[in-house]
Amino acid sequence: MTSATRQPVTPVFATPPRLIATDLDGTLLRDDKSVSPRTVAALAAAEQAGIEVFFVTGRPARWMDVVSDHVHGHGLAICGNGAAVVDLHGGPGEHRFVKVRELARENALDAVRLLRDAAPGTLYAVEQTYGFYQEPDYPKLHMEIPDALAPAEELLAPDSVAAGEPVLKILAYHPELDPDAFLTLARLAIGDRATVTRSSPSALLEISGPGVSKASTLALCCAERGISHEEVVAFGDMPNDVEMLTWAGRSYAMGNAHPDALAAASGRTVANNDDGVAVVIEQLLAEHG
Repeated sequence: MTSATRQPVTPVFATPPRLIATDLDGTLLRDDKSVSPRTVAALAAAEQAGIEVFFVTGRPARWMDVVSDHVHGHGLAICGNGAAVVDLHGGPGEHRFVKVRELARENALDAVRLLRDAAPGTLYAVEQTYGFYQEPDYPKLHMEIPDALAPAEELLAPDSVAAGEPVLKILAYHPELDPDAFLTLARLAIGDRATVTRSSPSALLEISGPGVSKASTLALCCAERGISHEEVVAFGDMPNDVEMLTWAGRSYAMGNAHPDALAAASGRTVANNDDGVAVVIEQLLAEHG
């Protein structure tokens, strides 16, 4: 095998791809959050060949401006780790929600309570369709100013300032715990009340509705299009990509990927800064051209 030289490991499949599902941060995007000219060209070539491209990310819809200039074809993205399907055609600030898989407030409150008990010192933020709310001591981890500051229990209350707006996910940050240890602890504590994952290098967890993941929402979108999982090629680098990498007919972990993503994927490509997604797309187009 060629993994010792960090070259792509390409599984051989007879089924031609019909959809490419790619994560953004640490995968499609370089570390400076840019999309390289080579990657732009590869995405355009894939869609010209009749292969749909889905951006599948933990980012909220309002953070999708980073790829707004590279939307082709249908322009759909799966955001919030599967909590929303968004039409990007409107451009920055004009994204339209096509599908929302919300986290019920009762489940969200249970998750907050259970994790507070299991990991004292945990701090929370609440991600909704259009708003972002956080506890006063939650660190400045994101590129925006919160719409309101209050304890998570108040933010999630039935009479909260944004009670009529769906909750997409909760963010839970711990200032001291190891990120992977925090993820394991949270999954054990919360159980089936919510889906817990992570995509940050820090101890920052993302908590969504039960059964909501990149994979489950991607599967729904593919079923609507008559696309089987064997016809999907997926790319990712972090634990929140694991289910998608496992579900897709062929999948690639980046050279910079977390060990869990490497274990879940059927193939491996080079790092995001080396255009690992573009490298594989070029090979796929040559293979099935």
